[in-house]
Amino acid sequence: MERILSKQNAKVKAWAKLATKKGRQEQKTYLLDGWHLVEEAIKANAKFHAIMATEEQMEAHLPDVPHGVPAFEISKEVAAHIAGSKTPQGIFAEVTLPEKTFDPAYVHDGLWLFLDAIQDPGNVGTLIRTADAAGFKGVVLGQDTADAYAPKVVRAMQGSHFHLEVLQGDLNDWIDAFEQNDLPVYGSELNEAAKPYQDIHGLSAGALIVGNEGQGLNPDLAAKTTANLYIPILGSAESLNVAVAGGILMFRLSLGN
Repeated sequence: MERILSKQNAKVKAWAKLATKKGRQEQKTYLLDGWHLVEEAIKANAKFHAIMATEEQMEAHLPDVPHGVPAFEISKEVAAHIAGSKTPQGIFAEVTLPEKTFDPAYVHDGLWLFLDAIQDPGNVGTLIRTADAAGFKGVVLGQDTADAYAPKVVRAMQGSHFHLEVLQGDLNDWIDAFEQNDLPVYGSELNEAAKPYQDIHGLSAGALIVGNEGQGLNPDLAAKTTANLYIPILGSAESLNVAVAGGILMFRLSLGN
């Protein structure tokens, strides 16, 4: 096992570059930070390129790492550099970046979440994790949505991207495909004239679109939906966080009766 102590090591520089979208695209890999995410990747049979861990973490978890995966013992300083934080757990994995594209076959069954220009990484990760919890089949990240494999998104997903489909694509194409298959597509809209979300019953197949944190759903997409849903604001808050609103609507679509 190779031991790496310097932040100037070529491998360390390459791992640190995975914090950027350009680095991920060039290397076609992304980084998992923390044993929970590494363990989820193992369960999902993800393709590993390397395991990197401090001495303590390596002793605790090396027996669980798939056979043949290159393992590197790193110093705490190197771990902090890779993680971009002062107190990382100290175990990482470099895994293959998925390359999934639009396929009309995806739209025949199950519930899907579409993200329209959701820019906050925490919101994107939380929405994907909530879609997993609500039993959705997949999530499609539309234009201007934060990259699903950026470090903050990966942390917020907590491994849910291993449990459901996570794709990028033109939401117009997806809406059209759903409509061609006679499947409903609902939008989320902060508009009292929209359809009350309580009026929607549970679905076995269909989609929900949630829009940008500040601007809401793109008007062109909103015009193409089956209906746009409104969640009443009972108190004095101006609006709901998009991840909270998305969670309410996802569970309504999956459990409503």
